[in-house]
Amino acid sequence: MLTLDKARIIIAEAMKMGAAKGFKPLTIAVLDAGGALIALERADGSSRMRPDIAMGKANGAIAMGMGSRAIWQRAEQQPYFIQSMNALAKGVLVPVPGGVLVRGEGNVILGAVGITGDTSDNDEAAATAGIEAAGFTADGG
Repeated sequence: MLTLDKARIIIAEAMKMGAAKGFKPLTIAVLDAGGALIALERADGSSRMRPDIAMGKANGAIAMGMGSRAIWQRAEQQPYFIQSMNALAKGVLVPVPGGVLVRGEGNVILGAVGITGDTSDNDEAAATAGIEAAGFTADGG
């Protein structure tokens, strides 16, 4: 189960990785399997829209059942489809890497982590590090 304690581990470890690698200030959102926010942390120096972007990356992953890297690749191949999905999602789907599914036993989706602040690849790497540190499997797409 993706609990508040586990969400805090994910956030702490992702922030630790970002600091160790010199990433720009990160904002991290952890959502449950239904898309409800469990925890969010915004590093000092993060811009105002970063919480919305982080939640959008995680929300898109949960809503579509795939990491946001896969959504991004699909957007390149089928832009009208992803735009339609974003319209159905009321504009909260952010189709770029950094939204990583949290999978548990049996590959069940427990939630998702969305990170923003640095490059999309670095955001995704930090999310993966946090998820794995909390004992789950990361699925970035």
